[in-house]
Amino acid sequence: MRDILAEIVAQKKQIVAGAKEKAPLTQLRQGLQPAAHRMREVFRKGAWGLIAECKLQSPAKGRLTRSHSVLELAHIYEDNGAALLSVHTDPHFLGSNEDFKAVRAAVQLPLLRKDFVIDEYQIYEARALGADALLLIARILSPAQLQEYLELTESLGMDALVEVHDDRDLEATQATRARFLGINNRNLTDFTTDIQNTLDLLPRCDKSRVLISESGVMCDADVKKLQAAGLDGILVGEGLVRASDVAAQVRAFARS
Repeated sequence: MRDILAEIVAQKKQIVAGAKEKAPLTQLRQGLQPAAHRMREVFRKGAWGLIAECKLQSPAKGRLTRSHSVLELAHIYEDNGAALLSVHTDPHFLGSNEDFKAVRAAVQLPLLRKDFVIDEYQIYEARALGADALLLIARILSPAQLQEYLELTESLGMDALVEVHDDRDLEATQATRARFLGINNRNLTDFTTDIQNTLDLLPRCDKSRVLISESGVMCDADVKKLQAAGLDGILVGEGLVRASDVAAQVRAFARS
């Protein structure tokens, strides 16, 4: 069976190595200004938050939309009630650093850099791009790396959404002081989705953390089910970009 996550991580090592050659870490860190923990502020103010993802492609399903560019999606999301935007910078999702910079220049909402972090370099890179937050995937990091990367992220004024998929990931994450816990409904091998994964893991989650359900949210019924279960928010890409009316879907998903 194809292991998509393993493929992405293997290519990511090459991408990071190339980025270090073009802009060494010492250069990247020069003049870097800290962020202001804007994701933290968003969830401190509201009872429900939609993290709307600018996602053009899935490595499992191929192209998801040809109707909108990343920048057009960002504007639609901002105009219709999203709390934060998630912008991919991984090529498997047709993401790029250039897309991220374009969105950062065009919108006021906090931005989460969606990528596969395997090296501290990417954390500094995220801040250099203007990120307010980033994704850390528990499955691809050792417990020591997870703790180290969390501390580095917070020292740069960013927030980390730590993604878990099963009990092993959850245990590793809850051994840290991670403020944001994202339960991924996507099977990390074949990328199929089922929001039941959130509902199954939720009883073992520390409710003092901000709990986000990620992926597989496709309709209002899914949103209502997750809200009723006590989630603080959702991260949605495909469920928005494939909608017949993206703006209306954003408004529906953003409602508490």
